[in-house]
Amino acid sequence: MHYVAPSILAADFAFLHRDISLVNQSQADFFHIDIMDGVFVPNISFGFPVLAAIKKYAEKPLDVHLMIEKPERYIEQFRAAGADTISVHIETCPHLHRTLQQIRQTGAKAGVALNPHTPVTQIFDILEDVDLVCLMSVNPGFGGQKFIYNTLQKIRTLKDEIISRNLSALIEIDGGVGLQNAQIILNAGADILVAGSSVFSTSNPLLAIEQLKAIETNML
Repeated sequence: MHYVAPSILAADFAFLHRDISLVNQSQADFFHIDIMDGVFVPNISFGFPVLAAIKKYAEKPLDVHLMIEKPERYIEQFRAAGADTISVHIETCPHLHRTLQQIRQTGAKAGVALNPHTPVTQIFDILEDVDLVCLMSVNPGFGGQKFIYNTLQKIRTLKDEIISRNLSALIEIDGGVGLQNAQIILNAGADILVAGSSVFSTSNPLLAIEQLKAIETNML
């Protein structure tokens, strides 16, 4: 079984309540929420008030992806605002193990995210401490980019390591995911598909989510 997490970054912010209700009604499993600070990535998204507003109406868990510098300063606040899973970037955490412990101490699930250029071997030492590994399959900061296909080999390498050590971390793929490549991504070993433009930019987002959920996997 795999999971689908529509990315709120691609929603219509003028009709955010409508799009939250749409995801609630859909077969999606989580809301994926990108927090950007304009420093670590060249874009700014939203912060605590918007996250808290989404939490107020969301009927599915909030998967919060922190694309920010010094995320350890804000872990407790993001948890208080409604985050159920909090993922931090390895590139921003010089004391990654400590930050993951900090996340878990709040009661949230802990995730680590990697930029496209970062080898997955860099997180092998902390795999026991994460619930989720988010592999960026585009350069982070903006939605609507094309999928970087080298990500498939990173998925396979990471999946082999997780299986060989009998660990439970889920692999999440974020960026350029849609019906055109979801099958091959899942076959490589991914567990969670983050889908933004491929859901919210379609004429029928509910159908798009249903189709992503309906894909049968055959891990290679």
